[in-house]
Amino acid sequence: MPLGDQPPPPATFLRAAQSLRLSEVRPEIELEDLPAPQRLAPYSAAIGASVYRDDDELAVGRLILLYDPDGQRGWEGPFRLVAYVRADMEPEITSDPLLGPVVWSWLTETLESHQADYSAAGGTVTRAVSEGFGNKAEDPVTTELELRASWSPAQEDLSGHVAAWCDLMCLAAGIPPLPPDVAALPRRRDDPESDRTK
Repeated sequence: MPLGDQPPPPATFLRAAQSLRLSEVRPEIELEDLPAPQRLAPYSAAIGASVYRDDDELAVGRLILLYDPDGQRGWEGPFRLVAYVRADMEPEITSDPLLGPVVWSWLTETLESHQADYSAAGGTVTRAVSEGFGNKAEDPVTTELELRASWSPAQEDLSGHVAAWCDLMCLAAGIPPLPPDVAALPRRRDDPESDRTK
């Protein structure tokens, strides 16, 4: 093997990375591939998502897949998923002292509802208030919610984890999840919403 050439990624990682790409998502959600961080694990992949209502972007997020055949401290397995979700929220909601536990329950309950088995979950819920000063003094005060979490999936097929993360983003955006017996409709190719550019 010539110097500098990297061996191809293991098949187990390629299968897991491929399962990040759901064939059907809710029409409010737009998924895209993102560059993955290179220094957290030997192999990684990432996707991003935005939640829209009409033309308003209500929430954004990233989901990163890390794979280390030898595992890492605290992972409890070779795979680790790292999730980030940010959404604008009303000030009275972000001031609720129960918001943190409620948002964390959104994550655990969506994972359970999609039968996405996991272990070693951890994360933080952050409330941020942005207030303008100087020539931005007229800007409205905004409040945001951020969730940063990671967990170790128990299976190689990550489609349930991606679906749970999408549901979590919708909850953060104020859009309730679909009932279990209702399927999301894929966007038609001639639907102008499917060609949305940011």
